[in-house]
Amino acid sequence: MLVIGNLNYDSWQTVYFQRMTVILAEFTLFFALQCYLNTVPAANKQIAQTASLSILLSPGLLIIDHIHFQYNGFLYGLLILSIVLARKQSTLLYSGIVFAILLCLKHIYLYLSLAYFVYLLRAYCLEPKSVLRPRFGNAFKLGISILSIFGAAFGPFVYWGQSIQLKERLFPFSRGLCHAYWAPNVWAMYAFMDRVLIPFAPRFGFEVDHGALHSVTRGLVGDTSFAILPQISKELTFALTFFFQTVCLIKLWLQPEWDTFVGAVTLCGYASFLFGWHVHEKAVLLIIIPFSLIALKNRRYFSAFRPLAVAGHVSLFPLLFTAAEFPLKTVYTIFWLVLFLFAFDRVAPVPERPRVFLLDRFSLLYITVSIPLILYCSLLHQLIFGWNRYEFVPLMFMSSYSALGVVGSWLGFMVVYFTP
Repeated sequence: MLVIGNLNYDSWQTVYFQRMTVILAEFTLFFALQCYLNTVPAANKQIAQTASLSILLSPGLLIIDHIHFQYNGFLYGLLILSIVLARKQSTLLYSGIVFAILLCLKHIYLYLSLAYFVYLLRAYCLEPKSVLRPRFGNAFKLGISILSIFGAAFGPFVYWGQSIQLKERLFPFSRGLCHAYWAPNVWAMYAFMDRVLIPFAPRFGFEVDHGALHSVTRGLVGDTSFAILPQISKELTFALTFFFQTVCLIKLWLQPEWDTFVGAVTLCGYASFLFGWHVHEKAVLLIIIPFSLIALKNRRYFSAFRPLAVAGHVSLFPLLFTAAEFPLKTVYTIFWLVLFLFAFDRVAPVPERPRVFLLDRFSLLYITVSIPLILYCSLLHQLIFGWNRYEFVPLMFMSSYSALGVVGSWLGFMVVYFTP
């Protein structure tokens, strides 16, 4: 993005502004990770250093922050800082404050907000030994802090009568279920199945909605409709998201410990990403980043993390679609995967419980199949069909296959989370 031409922002001032903000973002991320290392016991330093380097050098941040340009390094730095501050009772208040600021900077972090709400309520506002005994002083300090932050952020909009416009811009439900390029979630698999069923509709007597034949593959933002399968409503996506978040929050309420909290944050990210309305592919980092902090707790956690690391980063490839960017994204991502997955495998402790046999085999098979898929989607398809024929097919394959990895990782981590 050395030249920004779509909005006529191609001045040198714009270019330098972008570069400086990304550099500052890296300092924020580095500071947060250093705080994380400072809170880790000496026996776990090597594990924490490996996890921190994997985040700092993440190909996801390279693709989104340095090339696609989204300020994610700065925001993920604040996210990690809020998670680290939640580790000690003395800094729980600051964790809530940092997360409230983060939420005002980018509302996508609502995906994780229920985990923070439950943890702060249980660990900070209530007595540890009795949920019937509130800590009124703590609850007052937390409430005043968060209300002050939200008042400063949204007060001017309310004062100038822009509340309705603000709500419509923050929650644009008219954009449709699926993003223009499908995020690798449950709805990508649902849309792929809808495409697969179309040729078989006459044989099995399925009714085809001809107006929806190109709805999910036209590459445009808008209402999504399916030709064969039932339509998905906003209410259903909200209900599924809320249900699967609530399942993991029950354990957090009963066991308000830091590892459980990070696991709940990760699972809230999973639920929102997999079942949410109009999810962007970039939101997969909301799962990868917090999961990285506990992925090396033992090899069972790492087994669940491995397919997510592959699927999540590979799913970002279509964001960089020019020929010049192909070697960079491919070589760097493969280098990161080989280096850190090997390092993770070496330093992750052996768990007391036996590892999940099927999850290990799924990870190995998934990674093996991803190599020819990436080669076809990124290179062979254009050589066979050219740039202007069936251009959405490789995107559909990439998104659907990545969705399989994310869903498999989610199911594996659910097992690990509830059977520690």
